[in-house]
Amino acid sequence: MPEPGVLRAPREVLFGAGIADATGELARRLSDRVLVVTDAVLAAGEAARRVLDSLRSQGLEVELFDGTVPELPMDVVLDAIGRAGRTAPRCMIGLGGGSSIDLAKLVALGVAHGEDLRSFYGEEQVPGPVAPVIAIPTTAGTGSEVTPVAVLTDPEAVLKVGISSRHLIPTYAVVDPVMSHGCPPRVTAHAGIDALAHAVEAFTAADRRLPPGTNAVFVGKNSLSDAFALLAVSHIAPHLLAAQRDEPDARAAVAYGSLCAGLAFGTAGTAVAHALQYPIGARTNTPHGLGTGLLLAYAMRFNRSARVAELAAIGRAMGVTGDGHNDERAADEAIGAVAELASAVGLPTSLAQLGVAEGELPGLARQALGVGRLIVNNPRELGEEELLEILRAAWRGELARPAPVSVS
Repeated sequence: MPEPGVLRAPREVLFGAGIADATGELARRLSDRVLVVTDAVLAAGEAARRVLDSLRSQGLEVELFDGTVPELPMDVVLDAIGRAGRTAPRCMIGLGGGSSIDLAKLVALGVAHGEDLRSFYGEEQVPGPVAPVIAIPTTAGTGSEVTPVAVLTDPEAVLKVGISSRHLIPTYAVVDPVMSHGCPPRVTAHAGIDALAHAVEAFTAADRRLPPGTNAVFVGKNSLSDAFALLAVSHIAPHLLAAQRDEPDARAAVAYGSLCAGLAFGTAGTAVAHALQYPIGARTNTPHGLGTGLLLAYAMRFNRSARVAELAAIGRAMGVTGDGHNDERAADEAIGAVAELASAVGLPTSLAQLGVAEGELPGLARQALGVGRLIVNNPRELGEEELLEILRAAWRGELARPAPVSVS
């Protein structure tokens, strides 16, 4: 019998070139008045035109909020909620990267339950359903179109904060690979390597075996999340470099992989690479995907002793290890291949390159330890010293040399 599994997903997930043209029909099922949440650049481009034309073709009343900015500051969120309060939309459409989709979720939350977002921080603090959301990603990375998480920047908090609730899962996810065509190479790299981190950390997460009804959004690896995680790895890793070159087939493969990674980590959760990125991103003011991509191979190396078989499976899904190689060797090849891919797409190879001083590492470790929902999801137990071990290796920019292995 298969192992138990848990999967949470939108009511419907639509994937394929041109599928964004169905947005109007989907929205009409939900409301006659919609708010499209996006950023100023996308609002002036072809992606927004397609979505707006589709909505208006169905006779819907359409409002546009184009004030999304990266890292999603609290004042922008409150501004968007205020706009929705004045126009009374009954459906939110997030068009763009993770920030736009997260903002659509937060507006849906604010409309339903009020503007005191701080009362919803953490896991399962949202008291009930929110307004319906249609999520249309234009980058392949965050997976926010299928996840129960929204992240924002609160000026009263040291780190970015998250609201995690089953109620935040969008009603419809519309993943059209054409929407990512023309995405800048740097953004493609950061988004794609972050999607790979989602898949790897979901597949190697702690086996927590939490009952589905527990008050936790992330429940650890399980048979359903594992299947989507390996699908994600097999589509992202071999195609990310070509996606940077804007090759259509590669764009489609990475978009599909990012979607699968979102389905995996939206239930299983992420772990130490993401926990460490929060303080590092705040300290260096660098994109989320840059941080998780830089840290991923170091996190894999630290967790190797607890996840040899899983890392070997990742290496085989990436296509970087031979069928005849034993798990020990395949695991090391997977770690090396992830580090090489991060470098190949242009990520820095060390925390020192980001301007982090060695003396800052203990403080960063202490801050990461406070991201409890991710710390407990790691397959190896984490304390301040263990986090510092990972940070020191990443600061030096040198992965520990693997022990010699035999070829089976």
